[in-house]
Amino acid sequence: MFKSKSTQRNGFSIDTLIGPDVTVRGDLEFSGGLYVEGRIQGKVQAVAGKPATLILAEDGVIEGEVHAPVVVVNGQLDGDVHAFERVELAPKARVQGNVHYAVVEMSAGAQLTGRLVHAPAQTRALPAPEEREAARA
Repeated sequence: MFKSKSTQRNGFSIDTLIGPDVTVRGDLEFSGGLYVEGRIQGKVQAVAGKPATLILAEDGVIEGEVHAPVVVVNGQLDGDVHAFERVELAPKARVQGNVHYAVVEMSAGAQLTGRLVHAPAQTRALPAPEEREAARA
């Protein structure tokens, strides 16, 4: 009934699909390939130490911060992006927020309202802000 293998979309391995009629309210943590055709209202974060790719489809929407090694945006993203390895802004990308990247690819037609901020690839080794706060307590 359920496949144990991931599927392929645009050359990326997809383990989790958020369909076009799905809205997720709250923070989401993932690993592997996450393909978003629907809407996420909350922070999207990859599990530390595991490979992860977030793909936001043309009709997909994320309202919140994104933290992942590889981020491909072709939809609407309202929030900061932290791509620890690579970020790709495809032709239909509409980003409102700062994009922190190690490597960036931006196609003609992509819209960015914010700043591109270069960050070395090793930034992911640092704990997330809430993890730093917990360590101080």
